[in-house]
Amino acid sequence: MSDDIEYVETEAELSREDAARRLHALADQLASRNGLDLEREGKAIFVKVPDTVRLSIEFESGDDGSEIEIEISW
Repeated sequence: MSDDIEYVETEAELSREDAARRLHALADQLASRNGLDLEREGKAIFVKVPDTVRLSIEFESGDDGSEIEIEISW
């Protein structure tokens, strides 16, 4: 593994339906291509994901709003 660390973060305000479409697209890529296409500074990056991963789903709710965090790690 390279010492170079790739970091890509995206955040957008979307309708619930658009957020669901993005999640579906990511899930489809993960299932059919064994990885994800991401973009960083206009450059396409393919992230290969192994056959076995850890999936973590967290829900947090407070006075300032609620959050669902989905994390896939390996």
